[in-house]
Amino acid sequence: MERFASALEMVEAKKPDIPVLAARPHAAARAARWFVKNFPGEVAYAYKANHSVFLLGALYGAGITQFDVASLAELEDAATIPGVRLHFMHPVKSRTAIRRAYHEFGIRCFALDSEDELEKIVEETSTADGPAKDLELFVRISVPAKNSRIPLERKFGIAGQKAAKLLVKTRLAADELGLTFHVGSQTTTPDAFVTALSDIHKLIVKAGVVVDAIDVGGGFPSRYTDSEPAPLKSFFDVIKAGMDKMPVTEHCRLICEPGRALVAEAESLIVRVDARRGDELFINDGGYGALFDAANLGFVFPVKLLRPGTESEPLKPFELWGPTCDSIDGMKGPFMLPASVREGDYIEIGNLGAYGRALAGGFNGYGRYLEVILLDEPMYTMYGDDDVQRSSKA
Repeated sequence: MERFASALEMVEAKKPDIPVLAARPHAAARAARWFVKNFPGEVAYAYKANHSVFLLGALYGAGITQFDVASLAELEDAATIPGVRLHFMHPVKSRTAIRRAYHEFGIRCFALDSEDELEKIVEETSTADGPAKDLELFVRISVPAKNSRIPLERKFGIAGQKAAKLLVKTRLAADELGLTFHVGSQTTTPDAFVTALSDIHKLIVKAGVVVDAIDVGGGFPSRYTDSEPAPLKSFFDVIKAGMDKMPVTEHCRLICEPGRALVAEAESLIVRVDARRGDELFINDGGYGALFDAANLGFVFPVKLLRPGTESEPLKPFELWGPTCDSIDGMKGPFMLPASVREGDYIEIGNLGAYGRALAGGFNGYGRYLEVILLDEPMYTMYGDDDVQRSSKA
């Protein structure tokens, strides 16, 4: 993998014809070190956010040895990493996936949110000697989303009396019983965790069960042009405060599953401008590629024109169009760039490490990328060199 001091150095050297995914493994490692040092429990990376081997290696090297996987394919991939502990946290799994996870890959940790799923897990992990005696089962609880960019409570999760009943049944099947929830992706304030942990507290009391672990899921934010989240330390403070009051033993495990917060800063996308029409720029990647979140969810990523001498030019708002023939392949932004941007220019689109690579497809024959490593700092960061959180533009 070629390494460059910056995106500008890369485009001057290669003048690429296809878009470039530019990884910054050092940024992923910094985020991982900060989480491991500051989160008051165990840290498991949400594998789906980015599967780049360079970023996975950086996370692993920085102390992340647990991974949250959500499919059999992710499990097969992550299982090749030596010494990792895998959590199969999708609440609905095929029988084949459960069976192979337990018997072939040695997975003991599963999530569920229904009695049907519990029954599947018990049946598919059984042996000739009877039901498995070593299951770690996490019941997924539905909690309200507050200030999250992508609410996740509608599809999965159980609540109220049904949840209490499921906890009792799961306790009978589990060697270790856990509860888990997800407050929604890119949650910008810690309020949702306060509410969620309060709901979990009440549910444990209602069910009257001994709980061995609480997994607070992901949702921890990163910084974008249109999003200034609260410091990550404030999220950890409310989680610790909620756990201190929780009706569990002192040996209860606390786990989190960050994805975005660990890798968003660790990858950029470099695109070429193939045409300009007024305030609209036609670029060689888009919503069917690594810019899915910009096209479909309105994310405004930071941008930088990679042409020397334009650093002091006044900026103006631009809308971006992807390369496919589909008219929904557009990103409204606004993306602030120098007014002189023109056909043939290259643009770095930063902080795209979370879900950009993972969501890219091959529609219309696009979807191929050059891959490089950059050695400079990300365009925005949530992590300071001295482990004191900050938000600053590089």
